[in-house]
Amino acid sequence: MIDRTDLIVAPDTTIRTTLIHLDRSRLQVVFVEDVEGRLVGAVSDGDVRRGLLSGSGLEDRVEAVMNRTPATVAPTASQEVVDELKSRRGIRVVAVVDDAGRMVDVVAEGDRIATPLPTPVVLMAGGRGQRLYPITKDIPKPLVPLGDVPMIDIILSRLYDQGFRRVHVSVNHLGHLIEEHLGDGAEHGLEITYLHEPAPLGTAGALAQLRGAVDEPFVVMNSDLLTQVDLRRMLASHTVAGHTATIGAREYGFEIPFGVIRREGDRVTALAEKPYHSELVSAGIYVLDPGVLESLTADEYCDMPTLLARLMDEGRSVGAFEIHEEWIDVGRPEDLERARQAWERSGR
Repeated sequence: MIDRTDLIVAPDTTIRTTLIHLDRSRLQVVFVEDVEGRLVGAVSDGDVRRGLLSGSGLEDRVEAVMNRTPATVAPTASQEVVDELKSRRGIRVVAVVDDAGRMVDVVAEGDRIATPLPTPVVLMAGGRGQRLYPITKDIPKPLVPLGDVPMIDIILSRLYDQGFRRVHVSVNHLGHLIEEHLGDGAEHGLEITYLHEPAPLGTAGALAQLRGAVDEPFVVMNSDLLTQVDLRRMLASHTVAGHTATIGAREYGFEIPFGVIRREGDRVTALAEKPYHSELVSAGIYVLDPGVLESLTADEYCDMPTLLARLMDEGRSVGAFEIHEEWIDVGRPEDLERARQAWERSGR
């Protein structure tokens, strides 16, 4: 997803102000949008220089010097089309524009276009966030900011970057605030719909509302995760293995801060000084086949461990996909601080 702060200007912006945006933009280009949000031009240092040499002044409107035919591709364009356009026009940045003429992304040097996937993603956002109280007293946990960006916006941005476009958000606690913030998802380049929980339904119960609405494997993830996991690889692993469900798994290690005694009866057989233990734990990310929804009852509480155990009891295959990328479960105040620091370091 594009950071619009310094990348977008209006046609009546002065050339002087546009130069400030250009100086701040890592792409060395800014784009011009009209009042309807449609892309109408692009401006580089070269465009400004040629305009000034032709008699324009710094207080003139930027539309006087902008390139009125910027390089654009549709969201469905292949990487080959993007690369060919860059090569043919000798440019490093291409705008991705939807059918309404609005810029939804840019593909800069070294970037790859996020080819849209039909796969739905479900974000579980109905929890009360009690471990973060009182922060979550008046704001749902998905809207808690990392820096000045709500956590759920970061998650949606990363989903968009990987090509996902269809998102279902389950809501309960202060859910109206989430709906007001996200709307229909257009601001994120996504199609967002909502699964309303009449009462807390656990980490899987709301999925029953999708019965008949999905016909392919789909992703489910908690909305309090800061992670860079490649969900496309997880989907591919799930499909190749032929599992009914795949659990995103993360290694969790801890050190016992004492010397551990091994014994037989009252005889000590070994001593281990501060041993380190590790286990694979559920990372709050899953891929499920649509048939899983038949194991759920509408408006009935069900958490994900119960659902997965039910599937295994039925003899259906449940796999694990190890996550090695960044992963922070923002459940406690110390986790929130760690996530904020990670976000500030990464900048995206």
